[in-house]
Amino acid sequence: MDMQTSFLDRLFESGLLIDTGVDGLYGRSGQFEDVITAFERLIDTFGGADGAEAMRFPPGMNRALFEKSGYMKSFPQLAGTVHSFCGSDLDHMSLLQCMEVGDDWTKDQKATDIVLTPAACYPLYPTVAKRGNLPAKGGLFDLQSYCFRHEPSKDPARQQLFRMREYVCMGTEQHVTDFRQTWMDRGVEMMKHLGLDVTIDVANDPFFGRAGKMMVNNQRDQNLKFELLIPITSTANPTACMSFNYHQDSFGLKWGLNLEDGSVAHTACVGFGLERIALALFHHHGLDVKQWPASVRKTLWG
Repeated sequence: MDMQTSFLDRLFESGLLIDTGVDGLYGRSGQFEDVITAFERLIDTFGGADGAEAMRFPPGMNRALFEKSGYMKSFPQLAGTVHSFCGSDLDHMSLLQCMEVGDDWTKDQKATDIVLTPAACYPLYPTVAKRGNLPAKGGLFDLQSYCFRHEPSKDPARQQLFRMREYVCMGTEQHVTDFRQTWMDRGVEMMKHLGLDVTIDVANDPFFGRAGKMMVNNQRDQNLKFELLIPITSTANPTACMSFNYHQDSFGLKWGLNLEDGSVAHTACVGFGLERIALALFHHHGLDVKQWPASVRKTLWG
């Protein structure tokens, strides 16, 4: 915790991150954004020739589709919903009185049809399913979105609102697992160009509750998730900066994603935690980008 707080304080003092008074909710400086923009260009350099279809969704998604996704079964502790005032004049007066005396003014808010997007790919699957069967070569999609996960922390690498860049591949089992392996290799190469030491290890999602323990074991036993880890606030517990996920046919079955021959599509994705990668660069090379190694600057800015 001391290392986390110390790094966070230095980021605040340098102006790279801006304190909002809420753990895990930060503003970013122009310099911080320049690093993320440059890193996204590097992603494009490695993946641009693959011909992915780019889509950009807002950081909120359709609540009915979110419910169908099953997210609340697995990760209720991370979800964020959007509530609004839907009352009368009298209700409004009551709300203002609550605020005036410091009572809970949110208790009568009602859920809207929007929830905060938990991962960039969640709105993609129903969107693609509506098009009908995928072409023979499957599908490849390029996504980027702010995402929300309710896990307030002093660790600057564990933010509640953060950006995720993703490539999602849909096709046969062989096609999507080859895609995942390609990006695992690319991920290591990208980080080598950036002067970052990484490890790749089998991983699991933070499934909730007793039933979640079985899902964790299942995910690990089948090597469904790998993470690219970089030390940021701890060398003993490095931070996952990229993830490589094979969903088998679970999303294909859930959303009705089928290949040209009618068989159920398998899916895989690679995710980049953009703030985390920027933080890894600032942690390893210093808070002043002008002092970064020339090779790293050349990789990012030419």
